[in-house]
Parts: sequence; structure tokens; C-alpha cells
Amino acid sequence: MSSDMEKYYRDNGRKVFLYLMTLCGNSDTAEELTQETFYRAIRSLKKYKGECSVYTWLCSIARNCWLEELRKRKSHKTEEISELIEDNAPRPDEAAESSDSRLRLLKKVHSLPETEKEIVLLRATQELSFREIGEIFGKTENWARVTYYRAKQKLL
Repeated sequence: MSSDMEKYYRDNGRKVFLYLMTLCGNSDTAEELTQETFYRAIRSLKKYKGECSVYTWLCSIARNCWLEELRKRKSHKTEEISELIEDNAPRPDEAAESSDSRLRLLKKVHSLPETEKEIVLLRATQELSFREIGEIFGKTENWARVTYYRAKQKLL
């Protein structure tokens, strides 16, 4: 059983980390949450029935870890959620117009409600299908499509 988890980590560890980076914008937090994700996955490996891909299952666990982290931080009132997102302002030598456009778009994405933000980021950065996104949220493929479309409309 531990060899299964080692394979899952080898195959998906980096992708789970990148997914968490899109959510929290902080590499230290993403690393901690990746570790917590795989810890929880080990504890619940017997419950994994193979109804979705391993990556989708791990992203569901990772998302729950992130939401739990947000609740913990919010209850401690030490930081606002907007402060959890690392400032992605371009460095002085990267102040080109295209960088400014990407920065404006990223700020718009991060201003979306949490669910819509996650769906846009999963689709754009992880290139997940709507079916996989629906599975992560415990919803249907159609729900993921509609929510993505509405979020995209807000960004336009």
C-alpha cells in the first residue's frame, strides 16, 4: 500500500503543489498543504474507489486542506484573505505592457468568489477537463461548465 502512495506522490506531487500554489500564491503554504494532502491521502487510501483519477482525488483533498487553512486563518483574524495572496507585481525590469495586462487579469481572477477563482485556475493552469473539475467539487460536469462560463463573463 505504501508503494502505491509513493507512486502517487511521484506522479502527482508536483501537480498537486502547483494546484495549491494557484490557490494560495505562497510556496511555503503550498508545500505545507501538499504534505498535509498526502498525509490525509495515506490515511484514507482504503476509501479511494478509483471512480475518478488519482490526481482528481488528490486535488479534492488538497482543496479541503486549503479551505480548512482559510477558515483557521480567518478565525484567528491574523490576516485578511486578500493578504494571503502573494503580490505578483512585476519587477521593475519586467514592467512591459504585456506584464501589466497579465497582472491586471490575475488580480481580476483573484477578486472572483473563491469557487469561481478555483475553477478558472484549474482550467487555465492545470488544464483540467470540466468533468474533472466537477469531480473535485463533488458536482456535475455541466455545473463546472456553467460556473466557468459565468466567471469568464465577469472577467470580461
